[in-house]
Amino acid sequence: MNGSALHQTAADCAQELPGARLEHPFGLDWEVYKVRGKVFMLMTEVPGRPVVILKADPGEADALREQYSHITPGYHMNKKHWITLESGEGVDRNLVEELVTDSYLLVVAHLPRAERPVDPRTYGTGTRAAR
Repeated sequence: MNGSALHQTAADCAQELPGARLEHPFGLDWEVYKVRGKVFMLMTEVPGRPVVILKADPGEADALREQYSHITPGYHMNKKHWITLESGEGVDRNLVEELVTDSYLLVVAHLPRAERPVDPRTYGTGTRAAR
């Protein structure tokens, strides 16, 4: 997957998530996706390389960084809780969609119950099981 496909796949996935909104609080070079005002995904270019920055469970983030050379600590974010995804070998549509959805669900799980657009424990279980 190349950089433009990475950005397009991540954006398409994020836009389908309930309550997700695109904002540009840092200028047009940064696409920031939020749910109920909380960031779950950022997209930009880091010296000519398109990247997607996502929230991740700390244990899973470590495992992902070990497994994929194109996943590194979160650019300009807390390195324990965020990852940066670049295009490259092993990065495909399924991985991008899974990481975007997981980031979204991590953020939703920390919202007050009344503000959650979905139940983070059950959202997408039908489609994730098929992967």
